[in-house]
Amino acid sequence: MPLAIFDLDNTLLSCDSDFEWGQFLVKKKLVDANEYDKANQYFYNEYKKGTLDIAEFSAFSFKPLTEFDDATLTTLHKQYMQEVIKPNITSKSRALIQRHKDKGDTLLIITATNSFITRPIATELDISNLLATEPKVIDGRYTTQIDGIACFQDGKVKRLELWLKEHNQNLNDSIFYSDSHNDLSLLEKVDTAVAVDPDDTLREIALQRHWKILTLR
Repeated sequence: MPLAIFDLDNTLLSCDSDFEWGQFLVKKKLVDANEYDKANQYFYNEYKKGTLDIAEFSAFSFKPLTEFDDATLTTLHKQYMQEVIKPNITSKSRALIQRHKDKGDTLLIITATNSFITRPIATELDISNLLATEPKVIDGRYTTQIDGIACFQDGKVKRLELWLKEHNQNLNDSIFYSDSHNDLSLLEKVDTAVAVDPDDTLREIALQRHWKILTLR
């Protein structure tokens, strides 16, 4: 079946779930407000510029996961889903997902944001296949290390290639929706690239290459 691949942040969501999780922690006074907010904004700006050090950012973003038990993290994430994520899932995003389901396509979310944040979001969107950056877990506790290949930039392509082999899938008639120039290597690999509410860099590339430009807002 053809593969429909979706970036998550600022694509299916009208926000960045990683950045907003950090803001949520600040709002709940679970982290040092000034320092954490400043660092969160710094890393988000680096991401938008295409210069993010994914290992450095992951160490920062995983750290709060190491400081709470699973029950507390689950409760916090449920609040985060209700307060932040669900209001940022548009009807257009849900309709796009449904169109691909109606066609019988295989749906996959591929995101740089870690799986703790994104797996419940994928469940809410009723997409079972998720490739995300994985925090390493040791003795049942999160660490600040990445497990395996970070699902970011060229790492998305590597992770997808591994997934394709594991699931006997291919990229024939594949389509990928993304907002970010960070995903250029994967956009170039699929049969159909779609720029969704793209950043300025991706918009310019999409216009040059005659890729479809779509809004889900």
